[in-house]
Amino acid sequence: MNELKHIAIIMDGNGRWAKKQGFLKRVIGHEEGAKRVREITIHASNLGVKYLTLYAFSTENWKRSDTEVGFLMKLMDRYLKNELSLFLENNVKFETIGDLSKLPKTLNETISYTKEKTAHFDGLTQVLAVNYGSKDEIIRAVNKAVSLKKEISEDEFDKLLDTKNTLPVDILIRTGGDKRLSNYLLWQVAYSELFFTNTLWPDFTKDKLNEIICEFNKIDRRFGGVK
Repeated sequence: MNELKHIAIIMDGNGRWAKKQGFLKRVIGHEEGAKRVREITIHASNLGVKYLTLYAFSTENWKRSDTEVGFLMKLMDRYLKNELSLFLENNVKFETIGDLSKLPKTLNETISYTKEKTAHFDGLTQVLAVNYGSKDEIIRAVNKAVSLKKEISEDEFDKLLDTKNTLPVDILIRTGGDKRLSNYLLWQVAYSELFFTNTLWPDFTKDKLNEIICEFNKIDRRFGGVK
């Protein structure tokens, strides 16, 4: 059985799920997707996973309509306020990666408050990637490295990334059928096991996650070496 400490997920397919269900508004799919985050977070915590990193809003998502972007910002704010009790009851720490400077003030305040209230927990850490793009993250890290005016190692570069406080990603899952990384954790998934499923995110249950973990445990992970 492989050690599983960090799961990263690209939560894709909310809009298509809403359309498939006959809803006229894509945002209904996002609301249903937020419910799925709760189930998967609790399940990952019960499994003993240390980090669950979720792609909530990318640097490219600003290209969507003002209506949808505005809804997503309010949804994240409401999600964090509603789920604080979940974090408190389940020893879940909350963190983010990405450039938070462009987010609405109210959302930033809620993010800061949630981090503060859960900072002492040592169970699962739920990490939301908000206004996150891996290329942007790497460029920001490179600029930090340049300012140090010295040659740095991979380990030192790791510490300049947004994910400096997490462990390497063991499993990356993308729901919704597409088979691409979409500018997500490009550095961090160098030796991750990648799983792509046609299941839309609102339909992605803990049983679906268990199926992927079973497949993960069958893999001979060599990390470039020979066994």
